Amino acid sequence: QVQLVESGGGLVQAGGSLRLSCAASGSIGSSNTMGWYRQSPGAQRELVATITSAGSTNYADSVKGRFTISRDNAKNTVFLQMNSLKPEDTAVYYCYFWQTITYTSYWAQGTQVTVSS
Repeated sequence: QVQLVESGGGLVQAGGSLRLSCAASGSIGSSNTMGWYRQSPGAQRELVATITSAGSTNYADSVKGRFTISRDNAKNTVFLQMNSLKPEDTAVYYCYFWQTITYTSYWAQGTQVTVSS
C-alpha cells in the first residue's frame, strides 16, 4: 500500500503561481511514476504531468512551458510548480502514484486550484 498526502493549491489570480506537493509513504519501491492529473466540473480527469523515478517527464500540451514537475526521491515527494496560471487551469488536482512492480495506481484526495480572471 502507498499513502499520498498533498499540499498546496488555493486561489490565485490569472498570471500568478502556485506550487503543489505530494509526499508518498508505504511500499514505495525503487521504480515508480508520480504525477498530477486534474478534473474540472463536467470534464474527465486529464493528465497534467508525470515524472518517473529515473527523472523522465511528460506534460500535457496545455501546460508545457508553464508548469514544471520535479521530485525528491530521498523524500518520495513530487512537486508541481505552476506559473502563468490561467482560468482554464481551475480544477481539482490529484496526485498520482504508479507502482511499477505491482502495476498498481494510487490517488490522493485532491486539492482545489482556482484561478480567477
